[in-house]
Amino acid sequence: MDVKMQIDRPKYLNELIVRKNNGLIKVVTGIRRCGKSYLLFTIYKKYLLDLGIPEDHFIEVAFDFRDNEYLRNPDELCKYINLRIIDKKVYYIFLDEIQFVQDFEAVLNQFLRKPNVDIYVTGSNSKFLSSDVITEFRGRGDEIRIHPLSFSEFYPAYSALGHGKEDAWIDYYTYGGLALVLSMRTDAQKSDYLKKLFDEVYARDIIARNKIKNAGEFNELLNVISSSIGSLTNPLKLSNTFKSKKGKSVSSSTILKYLSFAKDAFLINEAQRFDVKGRKHINSAVKYYFEDLGIRNARLNFRQLEENHIMENAIYNELLFRKFNVDIGVVETREKDRAGKPVRKQLEIDFIANSGNRRYYLQSAYRMDNEAKRVQEKNSLMKVGDSFKKIIIVRDNIKSYYDENGILIIGLLDFLLDDKSLER
Repeated sequence: MDVKMQIDRPKYLNELIVRKNNGLIKVVTGIRRCGKSYLLFTIYKKYLLDLGIPEDHFIEVAFDFRDNEYLRNPDELCKYINLRIIDKKVYYIFLDEIQFVQDFEAVLNQFLRKPNVDIYVTGSNSKFLSSDVITEFRGRGDEIRIHPLSFSEFYPAYSALGHGKEDAWIDYYTYGGLALVLSMRTDAQKSDYLKKLFDEVYARDIIARNKIKNAGEFNELLNVISSSIGSLTNPLKLSNTFKSKKGKSVSSSTILKYLSFAKDAFLINEAQRFDVKGRKHINSAVKYYFEDLGIRNARLNFRQLEENHIMENAIYNELLFRKFNVDIGVVETREKDRAGKPVRKQLEIDFIANSGNRRYYLQSAYRMDNEAKRVQEKNSLMKVGDSFKKIIIVRDNIKSYYDENGILIIGLLDFLLDDKSLER
């Protein structure tokens, strides 16, 4: 059974539908192998065919196919597309992994001027795509960012194989949400595929694309980041880690550059700290989370499967999937020490999720089974001082409820499977 064929991804399909024929270049971005091509060439194309668009009015090129390498030349590509446009009806141009084309901005600009084309491109590098398209076309690039499968997308396909929620969660937090992995039947298949994918596609692609001379340094940095998801860090701290634990000298500026390469390739995401009361970002340290849990675990050869840290990463990814802007919250308080002297403390809130006029404060609490732990998790939320919703997500399978302080307590799987869970 082909599990991948059963995952329709309606959320992303709708994002394409509302942008149809809007006069902009639709730029579908995301980590390689997350389903960009399948979304565009299979799901969206089927939708258009069902509308009655004739097959010969689709112009499709995948630039990572060997047979299409000659079309990476912009002149050849222009010639190929022009020969296919033979009438005044709308043609749907699908260009996969457009970053392989030399001067792709000029090619897209040329066809954007034609009145009867609707252009869609995919790519797996933000630097080459979203920023350049937006700059080149002065607002005529329209980005649709897609992610690996969320748990709510993953679970229906997994449950079709006869598995329950707990088994699904274990498989998801171990092997992640890449659709091809979901179709594999054994742990060995999944782990081997993910390890090869990291080494032979992600790392190698980033190293080659950015002409990294010391691949060993870059790979070692990926190991360090993988081992410390959800921990506050910065380039200077990482540089010191190399010196103290690896016996290597890597400058903070080099580390900053390496991190930007990994972010541009959508391999990792950066969450900044935000001073809740001061209403400003704090630049001293950030947290890094992996775009896909399986990719992170593969990098560590599946040795560090600490569910509490992985749970935090999964919550962060789910908030991105729901289109929130996500920060790490910091609440500064003044308290007295044992001697009665006033001291300043910074309390952390795991996530602040913002979208328009909506804001949520969220804590990830793997366990909250004693009073000390409950006080610890609630303390920072209680100090916020505004009326936006406060939520604690616990690993336990519980029925959601509000405590005496108005804080919503909700189980992890309930949160992940219900996209309205924050609005209860």
